[in-house]
Amino acid sequence: MKTSRRYEITVEPAVRYLEDQSDEAAHRYVFAYTITIRNTGTEPAQLISRHWIITDSNGKVEEVRGLGVIGEQPRLAPGERYEYTSGTAIATPVGTMHGSYQMVAEDGTRFDAAIPEFTLSVPRVLH
Repeated sequence: MKTSRRYEITVEPAVRYLEDQSDEAAHRYVFAYTITIRNTGTEPAQLISRHWIITDSNGKVEEVRGLGVIGEQPRLAPGERYEYTSGTAIATPVGTMHGSYQMVAEDGTRFDAAIPEFTLSVPRVLH
C-alpha cells in the first residue's frame, strides 16, 4: 500500500517554440510553456512565489523570482490541479529551465515544490 505524503506537489511542464514571435537573425528565440501543478499530497497548499533558472546553450543563466504565477497565488486542495501558460526568450536555439515554487500548507508549513528541468528547443535542432 502506497503511503501518501502530506506536502507533495507534482509539476509537469510542456513547451512550444513561438516562431512568429522569434527573430533568429537577432538571436531571440521565444518559447511558451504550460505548467500543470497538482497537489498530490494530503494537505491543502497555496503557491506563494516562484524561482526560475533559465540557461541558454552559451551558458548564460537568468534567474527569475516573483510572487505567484501570472498574477495569481492559487490554492490547491488535495487532488486539485492548476494550469497556466507563460513564456520566455533566450539568445540561443536551445536552452533549459527549472526551478521551484514556494508553497505554504494550510497548517502553516512552508515547503518547496520542484519544477523539473525541461528543454527549450527550436524544432529540428535536437534529434
